[in-house]
Amino acid sequence: MSGGEVAGILVAVFWAILVSFLAVALVRLAQTLKATTKLVADVTDQAVPLLADASAAVRSAQTQIDRVDAIASDVQEVTSNASALSTTVASTFGGPLVKVAAFGYGVRRALGGRREDVPAPDRASRRTVIVGRTVPAGRRGKRTRKKD
Repeated sequence: MSGGEVAGILVAVFWAILVSFLAVALVRLAQTLKATTKLVADVTDQAVPLLADASAAVRSAQTQIDRVDAIASDVQEVTSNASALSTTVASTFGGPLVKVAAFGYGVRRALGGRREDVPAPDRASRRTVIVGRTVPAGRRGKRTRKKD
């Protein structure tokens, strides 16, 4: 055997080893692509029903939002009607009721001052309340004006 033949055999052996490694790599790549294809198919099979459920949930939420919107507009209308009614009642009955109450108070006061059989309340026994507390009788005289 000559040197050229040995070199040719060595090149052929290395070439066979290289082709073997490439074949193994291609087989593994094919397995990976097959697994990826199966995974994508499974995800697609599961995603389609999930998307349908999500679409149904969004439609249901939209229906509920429409109902809430209708309720809110009805509440707003009732509130404005109640406000108008309150204003009408206050303007219609408020003034006359205040006048009747003032008249009744004046009549009571006038009749109370004319009666001589009813004793007037003793000013010393009455307590004066200022901001939630009682002022002693000794200090009360200093704060009120005395009528002479």
